[in-house]
Amino acid sequence: MKVLIAEDEENIRNGLAEILQAEGYETVLAENGKKALALFYETKPNFVCLDIMMPEINGYDVCREIRKHDHQVPVIFISAKSEEVDK
Repeated sequence: MKVLIAEDEENIRNGLAEILQAEGYETVLAENGKKALALFYETKPNFVCLDIMMPEINGYDVCREIRKHDHQVPVIFISAKSEEVDK
């Protein structure tokens, strides 16, 4: 299974990748929303982990674009935001 990890914090991105790879997942890494979309179209991942607050294109907009092309792929948001509206 291929997982796209879109996270601008390098340590978090690499940490998630390391954990998932140890469990047998293939990972594709993006440091911003623009790259995440490009990699989504290019690699066709089975699962997506998206940071909300990313440079270039935020996670919400990346998710909207993904949903225009694929209604099935699971997406999990990664966020340090703690407001009720964000949850």
